[in-house]
Amino acid sequence: MGPASPGTGKPAYDAAMLPELAGLTAESPLLAGWLTARGAGTRPFVIPGHKHRGHLLHPDLGRLVDDDVPMCGGIDTVQYAHGYLTDAESRAAELWGADWARLSVGGSTHGNQTMCLAIGRPGDRVAVTRALHRSTLLGLVLAGLDPVWLPLEVDLATGLPLGTSPEAVASVLADDPGIKAVFLVSPGYLGTATDIAAVARITNGYDVPLIVDQAWGGHLGFHPDYPAHALAQGADGMVLSAHKALPAYSQGAILLARTDRLDRDRLDRAFDATHTTSASGNILAGADAARAVLQLAGEPLLERLRVNVAWARDELRRIPGAYVPGPEEFATGLFDPAKLVVLLAGTGADGIKVELELIAAGFPLELADRDTVIAMTTLADDRDTIEPMVKAMTESILRHAGAPRQVVASVSWTADHTAAQLPREAFFAPHETVSAADAVGRISAEVIAPYPPGVPVLVPGEVIDAEIIAALQSASAAGTRVAYAADPTLATFQVVR
Repeated sequence: MGPASPGTGKPAYDAAMLPELAGLTAESPLLAGWLTARGAGTRPFVIPGHKHRGHLLHPDLGRLVDDDVPMCGGIDTVQYAHGYLTDAESRAAELWGADWARLSVGGSTHGNQTMCLAIGRPGDRVAVTRALHRSTLLGLVLAGLDPVWLPLEVDLATGLPLGTSPEAVASVLADDPGIKAVFLVSPGYLGTATDIAAVARITNGYDVPLIVDQAWGGHLGFHPDYPAHALAQGADGMVLSAHKALPAYSQGAILLARTDRLDRDRLDRAFDATHTTSASGNILAGADAARAVLQLAGEPLLERLRVNVAWARDELRRIPGAYVPGPEEFATGLFDPAKLVVLLAGTGADGIKVELELIAAGFPLELADRDTVIAMTTLADDRDTIEPMVKAMTESILRHAGAPRQVVASVSWTADHTAAQLPREAFFAPHETVSAADAVGRISAEVIAPYPPGVPVLVPGEVIDAEIIAALQSASAAGTRVAYAADPTLATFQVVR
């Protein structure tokens, strides 16, 4: 290994590890700026208040905060005199074929809400997939947009959500000429994708912008065996999480757009309205460096990941009754080869129990409910990390195997919804708390979503029915975290007064 990197005390890059990444720091202006700032030995009189001296208060505090560098007054001057951030965003736009790009420290949540605020005016109608993340829903509330829900296709034989069909988008646009934009999610949480190219041909024909929440697909578009990214398929706007499949800090996100149908000034104003003015330089540098990793070594890293995940699928498919979906079962481009999903109904095993055993073995999982476990695999994984996890998962599933169960698709994908008010109206309306029994037939004032995946089962303005309450309570009793409900026990619900 080489000498220590400036300011870190950690070994410098060894080109023998991955030759393609030898030029990473030079290709990432924010990473280079972070290294310079961290190694400069300055005595700052700007925020943050730890001033890289947390270790003098307590060594554990120092380990937590001393490498934290702000963007403003840290990586760059308070006046942003060096232009590092602008340079990084220009490189992102060029790589993804956009003409507008911003790096965010607010995750895809901030990105989705930016896109909502950049579209239309309060009261405008937009077509939105029912697989939306709660962040998009609350973006609709912030922007005052009226959602026209696009149905989510579900394979009832497996319980897999399959995305939004082009036919559903075409039908909504034909029926409602006032639609101002279409919002989709692709790929979804379980790896399945929408045919964005087919949808884009439809939305382009109506001259309506297509926005894609591609939080789970930041790695797409850099290997021929993976789906193309949304902009390459004709979308107008795209939101990427840099911290999911890519090697970046939590909360790092990249927003990209073409401005033929989207207003650049509105995008900028919407971004700035909901973004912090004290952005973490670490998070921004991580997003920029993740972009550079894709640019320099995306294809070999994605090939390594594809091969190892394919091996893992083959191993897990040896478990009697397990269903482990892969790209070979779907039309080209409609499943992410990096996604490792195991459906357990046929095994009789309980995914919550499997998760607890894997946590104890040192392998926390991305998702677990009774019928599903997801092991998140990323560019940082190789056979050495994946193989022991697969062994532990296999042993646990076999240990808990029992009589096969009937497949029951998650309530996140199958709940029936009846809207009585616009989300914004219900969100701001006076509300009261009532028992679960008394909530039946009332209008929800809150967002309720099993998490993960964070897809709302109830949104403000929708009528609460007994089936939805029973499904949520059943999921909670089985060990699923039902998030954002004011009462996490689901004994009571907040409803419009």
